[in-house]
Parts: sequence; structure tokens; C-alpha cells
Amino acid sequence: MLERSRERRSARERTRRLFARFEKARRHREAQPGSPDSAYDSIRNDLVVAHLNLVRFLALKFANRGEPIDDLVQVGTVGLLKAIDRFELDRGVEFTTYATPTIVGEIKRYFRDKGWAVKVPRRLQELNLAVNRASEKLVVELGRSPTVAELSKHLDAGEEEILEARELGRAYNLLSLDSEMSGDGDRGSQTLADTIGTKDPELALFEDRANLERAFSVLSGRERVIICLRFFESVSQTEIAQRLNVSQMHVSRLQAKALEKLRAVLEK
Repeated sequence: MLERSRERRSARERTRRLFARFEKARRHREAQPGSPDSAYDSIRNDLVVAHLNLVRFLALKFANRGEPIDDLVQVGTVGLLKAIDRFELDRGVEFTTYATPTIVGEIKRYFRDKGWAVKVPRRLQELNLAVNRASEKLVVELGRSPTVAELSKHLDAGEEEILEARELGRAYNLLSLDSEMSGDGDRGSQTLADTIGTKDPELALFEDRANLERAFSVLSGRERVIICLRFFESVSQTEIAQRLNVSQMHVSRLQAKALEKLRAVLEK
């Protein structure tokens, strides 16, 4: 126990010495902008290496959220670099205490940005999260779901912004149609596409209908009437003859002639 305490004190002292050198190199770099400074880069790298275990420790807290741990460490390292660049030794705060919120914040931001299925402005992402938290709080206080006006007042935001943030919240984590759903019994796995929608039997006839519409343009007005009544409304030739005030034989001849015209067009 005593040995471990000595190791921690020794590590903190090494970190302080590194930051003292880093601040000196930073001041030198600021005094001569544009000039190469290998000392600055070298000490910065040493600080990163010295705190990679902290990054990995914090990244492991998010390990069960579907992202590779190496990716989370990489993102956390970005936060570590930001903390190194912003840290001031004379604040009297341990660097690990200062860096932890920055590293965790960077990892959380990564999940927040990655979770959105479409590009959404950061302002609306944050407002969407705030709306969700406020809704939960107001449900408890009011005993019902809050209105848009109540959310607007609670968050000091416009009602249009509240509505927009809610609407864009639907863009979060959209499922692919190829996503596998759990199977029931012996049915095996299914994709999301298998569980939604139905086949449209009319879709297969779309091309035929388009061709038929084109063919109808060659018919005369009376021929179109006869074909429509006979084949689309199932009216007998006798009744068609009565409606047109012609003989049934004449209707039969016009029908045959119209069908021949349609056949000639459709066979082209």
C-alpha cells in the first residue's frame, strides 16, 4: 500500500516536471511563431504516452455500446490532446482530474454525433437531448406529457425550435432494412424488410397498362367506348348496342376491329 502511494506521488511529480518543460516550450514557440520546435512536440508526445492508460480506462466505461474499444481510445486521445493544450500548471489541480471530463466529453460527443442517421446541426442535437430530459422532468411534475409551449418556457427556447428538435430526433439511429430481427420458433432470422410492407400486385401490371394506354390512342372514339364497356365494365354486346343505338352485329364488328388495332400496336 505504501509502495503504491509512493508510485502515485512519483507519477504526479513526473507529470508536473513534464508540464513545466511543456509550458516553457510553449512560451518559446509562441514567441517565435512558424519556427520548428521539436522540444514542444516531443514533450507533448511524452505527455500523451504517459496518460494513455487513463484514456483506455475511461474508454472501457463505454465498451458495451457497440463501438470498437480502439476507436474509443482514439477518440479519447483527441480529448487528451485538448486537455494537454489547455492545462495550466499553476491552477493547482492534478492533470488527471482536469483531463478526465474533457476525455469523457469527447467520447460522449462521438457517440452523439455517430448516432444520428443524418447530419443534424449540433445546436439541434443538444436541444433534442434537452427536450427529452425536460419532458421526463415535466411529466413527473405535471402528471402528464408537457405541451410544446410548456417545454418552450422551461427551456427558454422558441416553440418552432422545440418542434424542429423533436422532428429531427427521429433521425437518430435509423434501422437498416437489412437489419436482422429475432426469429420466432423455427422461422429463423428475418430482416426488417421482411416484416414491413406488402407486395403490390398492381405493380407488375404497370408496364402493361402503360402499353395499353399507348395502344388506345389508335382507336376511334366509338371503339374506345366499346372496349371500355365490354372489357372494363363487363357490359354485354347487346346492352352496348342499345346504348349506342346500333345493332349488336355492328358492335361485334367494331369490337373485333378495335382488338385487331390494339394487337397490332402491342406486338410492335
